[in-house]
Amino acid sequence: MAQELGYLKETPSQTAGPYVHIGLTPNFCNISGVYDSDLGTTMVNDKTLGERITVTGRVLDGAGSLVRDAVIEIWQADRSGLYNSPSEMRGTADPNFTGWGRCPTRAEDGVYSFETVKPGIVPYKDGRKMAPHITFWIVARGINIGLHTRMYFPEETEANAADPLLARIEHRERLATMIATKDGPIYTFDIHLQGEKETVFLDI
Repeated sequence: MAQELGYLKETPSQTAGPYVHIGLTPNFCNISGVYDSDLGTTMVNDKTLGERITVTGRVLDGAGSLVRDAVIEIWQADRSGLYNSPSEMRGTADPNFTGWGRCPTRAEDGVYSFETVKPGIVPYKDGRKMAPHITFWIVARGINIGLHTRMYFPEETEANAADPLLARIEHRERLATMIATKDGPIYTFDIHLQGEKETVFLDI
């Protein structure tokens, strides 16, 4: 006699919020004793090589309202285009640069900010050169799966035009959503989750 199968029901999904600040950045939320400092707070030190820059911006929803409880993570190459990763086989990355950072958006103004260095050019999987860029991961309440995008640099016009990933974006007018604005060493990169200015997100 065949055994009756007991099928399990699908587990309900949950969003990443509203506790991502507490879980990922407890010191930011005035919860002490978990970490000496929140992971990813500092990417550089006084020995880090490269052009120092600040990357800042806001996360906005489809109505243009600030998302005040998002958490942003970034990862990038160092000034020579090398990653601080065991899988980096092209050379040795700057040991004084983490290549990874984490920052919550502030409740009062929805702003995030990273002190980092401008990354170098890195190869695409087929060997073509990718323009200098920083990869972003965004989580917040209402987001079931973390969102990925990239920030490119406005002054890298030639490199951006040849970038293999940017070349794959069908609607060319949307390229602007992946390019920061520059004011001296400060790059501003606002992330729009929905709406007319929705940032291009990557399925990776």
